[in-house]
Amino acid sequence: MNTPFHKWAAISAAAILTAAVALSASAAGPRLEQAFKRPPASARPWVYWFWLNGNITSHGITADLEAMKRVGIGGVLIMEVDQGAPLGPVGFMSAEWRALFKHVASEAKRLGLEVNMNNDAGWNGSGGPWIKPEQSMQKVVVTETNLAGPRRFEGTLVQPQTVAGFYRDIAVLAAPTPGAFRIGRINAKAAYEVAHVGVETFTNLPPEMVIERERIVDLTAKMDANGRLTWDVPPSQWTVLRFGHTSTGVENAPAPVSGRGLECDKLSKEGIEANFAGMMAKLAADNGLVAADVSRLKLKGDQSGLTSAATGLETRFGLVATHIDSWENGSQNWTARMRAEFRQRRGYDLLPFLPAFTGRVVGSHEITERFLWDSRRTISELVVENYAGHMRALAHKHGLRFTVEAYGSPCDNLPYAGESDEPMGEFWIPSGGAIETCRGMASAGHVYGKRIVGAEAFTAADQEKWLEHPAAIKALGDRAFCEGINRFVFHRYALQPWGSPRGITAVGTDARSRTDIPRGEDRRPGMTMGPWGQHYERTQTWWDWTAGWHEYLARCQFMLRQGHFVADICYLQAEASPQGLGGHERNGYDWDDCPAEVVLTRMSVKDGRLMLPDGMSYRVLALPDSPTMTPALLRKIKELVAAGATVIGPRPAKSPSLSGYPQCDEEVKRIADELWGDGVMENRSDATRTTDSSTPTLQHSTALFPQRRFGAGRIVWGITPEKVLAQAGVPADFTSRPRLRAIHRATDDAEIYFVANSKPHDVEAVCTFRMSGRQPELWWPDTGRVEAAAAWEQEDGSTSLPLRLEPAGSVFVVFRKGAQPADPVVALSRDGKPLLPPATPTPKITVQRAVYGVLDDPPRTRDVRAKVQRLVDNGEDSFKVARLAEGDDPAQGAVKTAVIEYTVGDRRITVTGRDADTVHLPEFAPSIVVQRAVYGVLDDPKRTRDMRTKVQRLVDAGEYSFQVARLAEGDDPAFLVVKTLIVDYTLDGKPVTATGTDPETLYLAQPPVPVVERVAEVRRGADGKPQFSAWQPGRYEVKTASGKTQRIDVAALPSPLEVRGPWEVRFAPGWGAPGKVTFDALTDWSKHPDPGVKYFSGEATYRTTFRWNHQSQIANRKSQISLDLGKVAVMASVKLNGQDLGTRWKPPFTVDITRALKRGENTLEVRVVNLWINRMIGDEQLPEDSERNPDGTLKKWPPWLQQGKPSPAGRYTFTSWRLWKKDAALRESGLLGPVTLRVAEQVTMSGR
Repeated sequence: MNTPFHKWAAISAAAILTAAVALSASAAGPRLEQAFKRPPASARPWVYWFWLNGNITSHGITADLEAMKRVGIGGVLIMEVDQGAPLGPVGFMSAEWRALFKHVASEAKRLGLEVNMNNDAGWNGSGGPWIKPEQSMQKVVVTETNLAGPRRFEGTLVQPQTVAGFYRDIAVLAAPTPGAFRIGRINAKAAYEVAHVGVETFTNLPPEMVIERERIVDLTAKMDANGRLTWDVPPSQWTVLRFGHTSTGVENAPAPVSGRGLECDKLSKEGIEANFAGMMAKLAADNGLVAADVSRLKLKGDQSGLTSAATGLETRFGLVATHIDSWENGSQNWTARMRAEFRQRRGYDLLPFLPAFTGRVVGSHEITERFLWDSRRTISELVVENYAGHMRALAHKHGLRFTVEAYGSPCDNLPYAGESDEPMGEFWIPSGGAIETCRGMASAGHVYGKRIVGAEAFTAADQEKWLEHPAAIKALGDRAFCEGINRFVFHRYALQPWGSPRGITAVGTDARSRTDIPRGEDRRPGMTMGPWGQHYERTQTWWDWTAGWHEYLARCQFMLRQGHFVADICYLQAEASPQGLGGHERNGYDWDDCPAEVVLTRMSVKDGRLMLPDGMSYRVLALPDSPTMTPALLRKIKELVAAGATVIGPRPAKSPSLSGYPQCDEEVKRIADELWGDGVMENRSDATRTTDSSTPTLQHSTALFPQRRFGAGRIVWGITPEKVLAQAGVPADFTSRPRLRAIHRATDDAEIYFVANSKPHDVEAVCTFRMSGRQPELWWPDTGRVEAAAAWEQEDGSTSLPLRLEPAGSVFVVFRKGAQPADPVVALSRDGKPLLPPATPTPKITVQRAVYGVLDDPPRTRDVRAKVQRLVDNGEDSFKVARLAEGDDPAQGAVKTAVIEYTVGDRRITVTGRDADTVHLPEFAPSIVVQRAVYGVLDDPKRTRDMRTKVQRLVDAGEYSFQVARLAEGDDPAFLVVKTLIVDYTLDGKPVTATGTDPETLYLAQPPVPVVERVAEVRRGADGKPQFSAWQPGRYEVKTASGKTQRIDVAALPSPLEVRGPWEVRFAPGWGAPGKVTFDALTDWSKHPDPGVKYFSGEATYRTTFRWNHQSQIANRKSQISLDLGKVAVMASVKLNGQDLGTRWKPPFTVDITRALKRGENTLEVRVVNLWINRMIGDEQLPEDSERNPDGTLKKWPPWLQQGKPSPAGRYTFTSWRLWKKDAALRESGLLGPVTLRVAEQVTMSGR
């Protein structure tokens, strides 16, 4: 029976159908495929390259850059910081420093690497010793003097706060002294701090609490330069306010002393000009850059993203960009021209409203809040235009492009990002912290036409400690790709000043080398960037094993720069500066956030679609859940609807601004009445199903929901965008069962979907794509293999196909024009039992009850069952509880609780959590009761905490595993010390004890890992014919869409052969292990009795022999033999009979050995590398060799290091910040196995 794949809930754990033939398509098809297989240098990942506190050498620079080139790194983002390393000899921006930087640029050109230089020392903002106080960030300061009239006052007003020796007066105002009422959250509303300000509820205040505008007296001219005021005070009580501005005092950080200074003014062009002149202009001149160079930098780039040979565009190497990183500078609310800028932008004078900066009310509560809204908006615009926009202009003038992490500032994030050439987000290991910045910056890239969106990738706190490696972080990286990132900048690589380059040409005469940082041999792991970030240097044990990982990333980044992102929904952000980054559900329909600026200046309508000039388009525009909108924006919304757009959202009631008040409110009401009418529902019955991402229109729905026609378009309200799309006949763009992550891009010639499995085990899923009439292809980024899918089904404008993905596996599913569909397989059975379609669907989470709010107060509680079900259906089985407040906060300002009851099959599970918690909805439900949980330095009661309640809360929220260091959040019992957690608990009534240290993940209970057994698969050979492979015997039947059936009998297959050894193991010399050890059976190095093996870190080679005698005897059949290494800690490479079969940097550690295997005796060599941890713990058993602070930092460089000698204590490792103690647990290491050979029988089938 032909059952359409898209109706299958999941695929059985018994079958997988893929393909193995490269196809040709349109003219661009072969070029795209060629570049995918061999991605251009521009697609390679970068690293944050941290220089530590003046410890810089030319030979270290060259060795680092050569090491990066060797493994496939494409560029560096340089920052110099002070993070725990003793002070080095090279002062920031000194003549020597600049010569070394010139050496960097020269070497990067030689090696084909790109260099991006942060625009100051440290990692936040823009500043340095060249910034004068008057050029620095400014804030409003005020003093007040209370006077009683009538009288003549002659006296000196107290000067407001002075910072950095700088102060200037703004104005002196007097007003009748009002009552005690002050506006809440005034520091946020007056932009003294960076914080989102939501919709306000205005209070009708009694007159005595309000300052009438007409009674404010401007006394500025009556005060002399010394602050002496002469004034005839009228009758009554008066308050005199002296307003001025001074520096905020914020400095760039964490910078070395030689590069530290005030942060520049972000609201004036003069501020960033001073900063640029102090540093980047000099570096650009040193390296001979001119404005013409920027034309060759691919700022938007050829949309194909193909190699320079294919496009004719030049990719420049050396110094190519400058960067602004994290905004960690606080806020500023004044600049010298603030009053003039405000009047020009808002149309009125801010002077009478200056008392609002103290929280006082002028005119009325609403009028004052409107002024403060205008003030924040003006600040946002000035940051965007005068800081970010002018920075880009300066960069381009000097031949550089401009990158920025555009969030956390007192401005709207997306317009800030839009002023860059490449916006950047960030995400943190282990759990993806700050991943929302990736989605936000991707939205900015899409709506402002930026082809490359970067990310500070795999950032970490001090718990990483050399624990991570490519396989451990791949799933999180794939998640970032699915958020829209297409350039990883690894955080981080610390410059290694020691060691010699490998086989390089002589260093140029302009490079300088220090004698007080000896060349010597490498110090491993060497320099660190404090305890922070992932340790991603050439001194890693596995560094030279990462070429395949970087090639994987380059293929992904190349493909994810093709064409345009496909999104159905454009979410308009509210006009409320500073506007942060949104988050919306993805129920099969993807989205972008969009600021009002883009709608006003870049958006149009064509054939019913909302269009942007760079090629992006959307089916619907969703309005924010806000009662306010400026008249200008609402006029543009009206224009878009009249032109044919579908706009979804509530009617605004008034303007948020004081500009044009009160006429502005009247205009908003008039336009809203035109668009929304009287709210009466209109309905149509002319729905049209769309078939692919290029379909330009969204027709009207047959469903009953509030909507109103206006011109050629319509306004819809009271319904989600996803429902509007679905009821209008638009299928979901991507769905899968079980849930997988995905992102979709489209070119003129191809639809490109990236699909990723986030689970640590094999997953078999059925995926449905909004595409029909084309052959689906599988492009595997880990190998570069391109295949035609062998099994798929097309129906109702969609294509469904089964996918088998390895642990954390991923694939591009590509639909190319001109690729003619073959006759796909639609059914497969074994011994009469169906493998396709599957017999049993994957269990589905069904939310039975979900309540959220202040649970003992029903008016402040909401039923959120539908909202939670949508999250679950969207594949989000964990989320922060506070997300349930989005759009309908039941108790603003209160900490709320969620209780969620759900079923999986016949199991009923309940989880609870509070706003700050992340709840997890696992598909298993152990009963865990925490009896005792103690955390800290366990032999020191003063540095220990009782964590029973906190651990029980995690368990109650469905989190049965967590990183131990999370318990320090909010109450760290021993800062910068590795702490231990002991938990005594019962698991389903049985007593259990678990223990772990900060960097470790503690598992109180683990779900059963699904075993996805491989039984059979069908692929297509190079001749286009299907090829059938079976791992188990049986009578198989294969059916295709055309009705053809083929039966295949597979007799008994050889049982898996385990290679048991004995194993001769040779350890790399110089790291404490014996040269050769024999293992009778595979064992964990950390459990070996020999301390040299137990504490070994590095590479070792296993060697053994085994016999093989099987050979297929059936005509038209052959065997495929795979070698499965089992468990490996952490990477392996394989040779069989002298043939190099490649490196495996991630599980499964399986190799096809069919061609290398021979009958009789075979020789197997497996080279393995582990992590640094064991050797560093082993060294802690030895005497001290350097003077250290309690947190592991050096007090000074040890003399033996400066002299280029080995450690006098016999230690093997050296690092500038020690993070391991002698009693820490060792890590599994080596080849752990079992090592097994498995046989599949292969049959070439008839037909195509």
